[in-house]
Amino acid sequence: MVALTQNVQTQRDPRRWWALGALVASMLALGFDITILNVALPTMADQLGASISQQQWMADSYTVVFAALMLPAGLLGDRFGRRRMLITGLAVFFAGSLVGTLADDVNWVIAARAVMGVGGALVMPLALSVLPSLFGPDERTKAVGIISASSAMGLPLGPIIGGWLLDHFWWGSVFLINLPMAAIGVVACVFLLPETRDPSSPKVDVVSTALTAAGLGSLIYAIIEAPDRGWGDPLVLALFAVSAVLLTLLVLRERRSARPMLDMKLLADRGFLLNTVAATLVMFTMSGLLFVLPQYLQAVLGHDAFGTGLRLLPMMGGLLVAAKGAPPVVTRFGSRAVVCAGLVVLAFAAVLGSRTTADSGYGFTALWLSIAGLGFGFSVVPAMDGALAALPADRAGSGSGLLMTLRQVGSAIGIALLGSLLASTFRDRLDVTGLPARLADTAGDSVVAAHIVARTVGSAHLAASANSAYVHGMGLILLVCGVASVAAALLAAVFLPNTPVAERPEGAGSRGYDGDGLPAGHAPVSPGSDASDGSDSSEPAMAAPEADDRQ
Repeated sequence: MVALTQNVQTQRDPRRWWALGALVASMLALGFDITILNVALPTMADQLGASISQQQWMADSYTVVFAALMLPAGLLGDRFGRRRMLITGLAVFFAGSLVGTLADDVNWVIAARAVMGVGGALVMPLALSVLPSLFGPDERTKAVGIISASSAMGLPLGPIIGGWLLDHFWWGSVFLINLPMAAIGVVACVFLLPETRDPSSPKVDVVSTALTAAGLGSLIYAIIEAPDRGWGDPLVLALFAVSAVLLTLLVLRERRSARPMLDMKLLADRGFLLNTVAATLVMFTMSGLLFVLPQYLQAVLGHDAFGTGLRLLPMMGGLLVAAKGAPPVVTRFGSRAVVCAGLVVLAFAAVLGSRTTADSGYGFTALWLSIAGLGFGFSVVPAMDGALAALPADRAGSGSGLLMTLRQVGSAIGIALLGSLLASTFRDRLDVTGLPARLADTAGDSVVAAHIVARTVGSAHLAASANSAYVHGMGLILLVCGVASVAAALLAAVFLPNTPVAERPEGAGSRGYDGDGLPAGHAPVSPGSDASDGSDSSEPAMAAPEADDRQ
């Protein structure tokens, strides 16, 4: 009873909102980085001569490492302290950003992005995993909304600030904004965030981590290289086979483990599984959309980097409105209805966007971007909260790590698959008649490269063909995104539980939670206690996420 009272008092401590501020600073650093790179890719393609596949690697080197290390990162936080690992992650992110600032070619940029992925993998799941220890179920939806909004704030601010930097300085300056934000996040975590851990969590499995990284890396490499080599190329087929074998070995190894890093039992929970699938498919859609949009705005419509950042604001505005409005709507109608509605709105925006032509202008683009932002926010916020709410208290770090891993896998595959589809479509439709073979091959690398060649040879026809080919490829990608969103909406409508989030603390046992918002069947442990102390209680004591070293 004393432990339960301490838990409730922790969740009602006013300091929890200051602690949330530390998490907001951390998430802002990641939010800046995501869209800064997307806006910078056309400029970097111009100045570095990067092809579409190299641009994909600049984006995916981050997400592949991010996804591969997400699970062990969550476990490291559970065992050694979430605040400590958050600070470590922000420091690594700072170092990767510094390397990116000083890089002078594509390979160094890719390497810097991989290092940043290591830092991001530590920051993202741990920022989410501390929420259950800070907030009860009645406040968690609001906290998730604030975290989502803070990450979303970095999305529009990143392109605007990054665009201004690109217009006035060298391309490496787009990584500069990460340095002060990461430093602020470290200071905020040191002074505001209490330390939480679960020493009884599973140990990090080096073999499983290696299987994850190698399996995902092989899959993404095959998808990215397929347009150049051909989908039937022996190397591409071998990479797909290697990926399938490695990921199968990972699942089999984890299923046999007594304390698995990849807890398959979590996927047996319908609430966690379906909410995670919905969030993953949303990330698939949004990552593809954010990959193709900046090149359309810059190369086709002719805006500079700063102007491109400003023109992404309608989508970010819609996302912020939805992130703020989702909690009360979920309370009224239930999570299933809101997630389904958000996915349908996202699908509508994607289909509407697929009607864009080279002559549509920005007004039409702003319309469907706004709708896409609303759909994204109303689908991903309740889906994320529903998945987090389904996690047992003692698996907060590893469970949120699994959630974010699958989201990042969806993002990486979205960039790789949709980017490869764009590359194939662009090359097939680009009219390079009359060009020397070398220039024709260069023009087919990207729409930016095609415009450079067009200026070099003075061919207005080539520039117009490049615009038309790119917009056609973008429309095809948006149709695929629309289909993925509709599929996710149908899955959510049929299988997703429909428990209003705000009602969980009121109804005992709602969605696996008792009347105090604690996972049913898990006895709370007082600060500093050992979960394996041989207690004779009828229920095994579990180390709560907030269980020790609160400073």
